[in-house]
Amino acid sequence: MVSEHSDAADGDTGALALKILVAGGFGVGKTTMVGAVSEIKPLRTEELLSEAGQSVDDTDGVDQKVTTTVAMDFGRITIRSGLSLYLFGTPGQDRFWFLWDELAQGALGAVVLADTRRLQDCFPAVDYFEHRHIPFVVAVNCFAGSRSYGAQDVSRALDLDRGTPVVLCDARDRDSGKEVLIRLVEYAGRMHTARLLDSVG
Repeated sequence: MVSEHSDAADGDTGALALKILVAGGFGVGKTTMVGAVSEIKPLRTEELLSEAGQSVDDTDGVDQKVTTTVAMDFGRITIRSGLSLYLFGTPGQDRFWFLWDELAQGALGAVVLADTRRLQDCFPAVDYFEHRHIPFVVAVNCFAGSRSYGAQDVSRALDLDRGTPVVLCDARDRDSGKEVLIRLVEYAGRMHTARLLDSVG
């Protein structure tokens, strides 16, 4: 969850690096968000969609999508001096879910991206993190032309646990993505602190 590293280039020693997952359904904008906020050239493992996957990949609502993540996306963003986030974008299709357990090891928390046109596609990610007690926020990616819903509407539709944050965002916009990540770090910090206090109480 937390690692310390020394960056000889800028003389920053003992900096914190937190691992964050960016998850959600197929075509919801995970690769886009990681690429938008990353301060380094993101690592991507995208492949072209093929005829072989047509029978298993539901592209309704994302007809223009021509590539898919087959392992993970990786990026990094500095939130403030001494605090960096390592971002791991998960693959969206069911057949790549065997990778999720490895990616989730040591994660502080997760962003579950949601598309209100295909809200049901983020249910598996929500269930995954709830069952493993990994703190997460739901970030509604506001696509052009999609109907606008408020955070409370989305929370009720997903039957989220009380207190789970829902935020609206534009996955293409760096500042918007950064705000989502800050909200997650704050929420995950509160959750981990509460659990620690419970364990010693």
